[in-house]
Amino acid sequence: MSANGKAPAGEARGKAVAGGSPLAQPLVGPSPGRSAGYLGLFVLGAVVGAAGGLLQAAWFPGGLLLSLGGAAGLFLGGARAVGTRAGAVAPAAGWMVAVILLTASRPEGDFLFAAGVGSYLFLLGGMTVAVMCATLAQARQPDGPAVRLGK
Repeated sequence: MSANGKAPAGEARGKAVAGGSPLAQPLVGPSPGRSAGYLGLFVLGAVVGAAGGLLQAAWFPGGLLLSLGGAAGLFLGGARAVGTRAGAVAPAAGWMVAVILLTASRPEGDFLFAAGVGSYLFLLGGMTVAVMCATLAQARQPDGPAVRLGK
């Protein structure tokens, strides 16, 4: 405390902050290895999206459940493997790109997704699964004791 009763800039509520708040640290991009992992998850998400698009139409109730289960496993597995929510977002983005590209019709009139219940359940179910897996993923916790911070 200084003479006027206020804490200096380096202290927070009576405690010295050694490295500063994690929020006050500069943003640093991911390492090259982590970036390669995210790219791999993105490509794997695109493959799962394309395979799920073909499978859900071929074998309706079972194929739909299998394709959504595979997507959920990839999204949640990516989040657990990387340890961040971005591990679920990268394959979900790849899945979304593949599915959007497969829904577009060609000039000849060919298309992959028919206007049926199975296709809509696959599209909406996959988006719901992606959001759920990204939300359920473990966020990194700040370093420190296992007690409440700031108390």
